[in-house]
Amino acid sequence: MATTPEVETVSSGADKAKLVGAGLLALAAPAMYHVLGSQSIWMRVAVLFALLAAAIGLFFTSESGRQLIAFGRESVREVKKVVWPTRNEALQMTGYVFAFVVAMALFLWLTDKTIEWVLYDLILRWRV
Repeated sequence: MATTPEVETVSSGADKAKLVGAGLLALAAPAMYHVLGSQSIWMRVAVLFALLAAAIGLFFTSESGRQLIAFGRESVREVKKVVWPTRNEALQMTGYVFAFVVAMALFLWLTDKTIEWVLYDLILRWRV
């Protein structure tokens, strides 16, 4: 029997540098927001969003970011393959669920009252 070779992801130094840079930019965003405390709120928010956007952009240029994008595309492709129930099927299944919940609630209430009656009235002779 032939065995399939294991897939191994090789991460280059440049790729690791991109991830570190994205992390540093993400950490620098709130720090710069705080450092620019004497500036107007619009300036602080613009710097915050610019640094976060740069961090996201840098992340998506790395191999991990490309894999995340590929995973998202594959997920969308799989969701398009799903056969969704019709409105009548969904309403019918919802009705079954509600009926089961009501039946289970009645069963648990009846069980609780029976145990209460056996314990308090028959065994302990207490009146609740």
